[in-house]
Amino acid sequence: MRPIRVLIVDDHTLFAEALAARLGREPDLVILPIAADARRALALAATERPQVVVLDMTLGAESGLDVLDRLRESHPDVRVVVLTAMSELDVLVQAVRRGAVGWLSKTESAELVARVIRSAARRGGWVPPDVLGEVLRRLVGGAEEERLPELTPREREVLQCMVDGLGRAEIADRLGLSANTVRTHTQNLLAKLGMHSALEAITLAMRAGMRPRD
Repeated sequence: MRPIRVLIVDDHTLFAEALAARLGREPDLVILPIAADARRALALAATERPQVVVLDMTLGAESGLDVLDRLRESHPDVRVVVLTAMSELDVLVQAVRRGAVGWLSKTESAELVARVIRSAARRGGWVPPDVLGEVLRRLVGGAEEERLPELTPREREVLQCMVDGLGRAEIADRLGLSANTVRTHTQNLLAKLGMHSALEAITLAMRAGMRPRD
């Protein structure tokens, strides 16, 4: 598997350099030059072609949400993970709506940051479990009901398991499949739904009436 190219966008130099040094010890991660502002972030995204951008929500006078919009517009295949000291749920929901696939507090461990980066690169995502339910409720609330495109019965089963909050290994165990087979079904259903992450797929499924099972 090719190493994952990671761009850190953060104007707190000491934090960004420490994070880059720590993540750089992971054999499957390639840490690109750090960007401290939107202009450099966009320039590096164009020249260095990161797979994952780790983005702070406050970049001096610039809004991380605006930077997220510009990154997604110019580089739609880039996976954006927010790493911030902010804890406002409204901002988290806005970031997910605008295409972020992960949200982490700066108090989390480097090990978790690395795991979320890997998940993002594989078209997964991560939101803190203690707020995931409320985030999904806000994402679904007020939206018009949508229809799911044609999925195979197995793809629907996998999607239902995702809505139930199961991870890949748990889905494999529930359905009696290998983890690789679950990954293939997940990639196929994301492509059919036109989604970039599991979180987006879950939101769409819930808008279409799918609900977690007890």
